[in-house]
Amino acid sequence: MREQAGQKVRSSGRRGRGGRCGGVSAAVAAAVAAAAVGVMTAGAVAAPAASAASAASARAPLPGADGVQQGLDALVRADGVPAALASVNGRKGPTRTYTAGVGDLATGSEVPRDGQVRIGSNTKTFTAVVVLQLVAEGKIRLDASVDTYLPGLVRGDGIDGRKIKVRQILQQTSGLPNYTKHDLQPRYYEPRELLDIALRDKADFEPGKKWAYSNTNYVLAGLIVQEVTGRPFAEEIDRRVIKRLGLRHTYFPSPRDATIRGPHPKGYYREAPDAPLRDITELDPSWAWAAGQLISTNTDLNRFFGALLSPGRLLPAPQLAQMRTTVPADYFGKGARYGLGIVSRPLSCGGVYWGHGGSYPGYETRGGATDDGRAADVAVTTQPTDKAVMTRVDEVVDTALCRR
Repeated sequence: MREQAGQKVRSSGRRGRGGRCGGVSAAVAAAVAAAAVGVMTAGAVAAPAASAASAASARAPLPGADGVQQGLDALVRADGVPAALASVNGRKGPTRTYTAGVGDLATGSEVPRDGQVRIGSNTKTFTAVVVLQLVAEGKIRLDASVDTYLPGLVRGDGIDGRKIKVRQILQQTSGLPNYTKHDLQPRYYEPRELLDIALRDKADFEPGKKWAYSNTNYVLAGLIVQEVTGRPFAEEIDRRVIKRLGLRHTYFPSPRDATIRGPHPKGYYREAPDAPLRDITELDPSWAWAAGQLISTNTDLNRFFGALLSPGRLLPAPQLAQMRTTVPADYFGKGARYGLGIVSRPLSCGGVYWGHGGSYPGYETRGGATDDGRAADVAVTTQPTDKAVMTRVDEVVDTALCRR
C-alpha cells in the first residue's frame, strides 16, 4: 500500500533461529507499519546506488535467457533484490519456473525453485472467494449491511455498520479507515484488536461514495465468515479453497506461528538506503489476518487464479460475474480496476489479466491469470520503495503473459 511509515520502532526482544536476530527486531516494527499488505509499499529498501550507465549495463539481457529469466536477472543485478522467482503457465504445455539471485544472503544458498513466500494481499482474493461461496449458499447477501451479521460491532466517528454493505467492504468502497496506518508492533493480534485499532479513526468517506484501499475491510470480511459459519476463518479458507484445489504448498499459518514451513527464500528489509538488508523471514503474521496472512508459491497462485476464472471451479457463474464487476482503481496502475477482491490490469499485448498482488515485510508478489488459460506470478524477497523497480516486476508479469 502507498503509506508512509513514520512510526517509531520497538524491539520485542525475540530472537530468530540460529541465535541471530532474525524474525522479530526493531526493524520489523517499521516494516510492519510500512507494509500495508497491499500492492505498493513504503518499506525501506532502495535500489543500489549506481550510475545510469552501470544500471543499464546490469539490465542488459544475459545471452541465451528468455524474457522472463532476463527480467528476473535484471531485478537482482540492477535493482538489488536478493532473489526473484517466477512461475508461468502458457495456454498449453508444462509450467515453467524460474529463479535468480540467492535464497539466503548469509550462506549464499540457491533460491528454492517455486519456494514458499508470504503472499500478502493475494489473501484478499481467497477471502472474497469464501464470502462469495457463502453468498451462493444463501448465507450472506452482498447488499445486506455489515450489521446484519455483526450487529453493533462496527461503530465509530462517521462509521455505522448499519450503513455499510458487504459488497462495499469487498470492493473497498466502505470508507472504513485502514488500521495499518497505526504503529503495529511485532506481536500476536486478535482480529477484533485490528478492527478496534481502525475504529479509533473517523471514516474516510461515506459508504459507496469513493474507492480507497483499506485492510480493515478484509478483517471485517473474515469476521463475517466466522460469524456465519461458526468456524474459524482459517478452517473455512482451507476447506473451501486450499484443499478443494489441491494447493499443496499454500496454508494459513496457525496462531503465533512466525515460520515458513516449506523450502523458501529468506525475506529482507532495509531500514534506510545505506543500511544493510536484515533477515525478517520469521514474523508473526496475525497483524494481516484475512487481509494478508497466507503463505504460498507462485505455482499455487497460478493454479488458484486460473481456477477462479473458470465458472464452477470455485464460484458459480453468477457470483464470479459479481466478483468481476469492477470500479476504477488507478492505485494499482494505469487502467487497473477493482472488483470484489480481485484486480484487472491491462496487458501490453491486448486484453487484461486478473489477480491481486501482495506486499508483506520481506516479500512482494505480482501476477494473475487470463481468461484464455495463461497465468504468471513473480515474487521478490524484499519490498522495493522505488516505484520504478515495482514497475519492472510488473513488466516481467506482462512479458510472461504476452509470450506466444
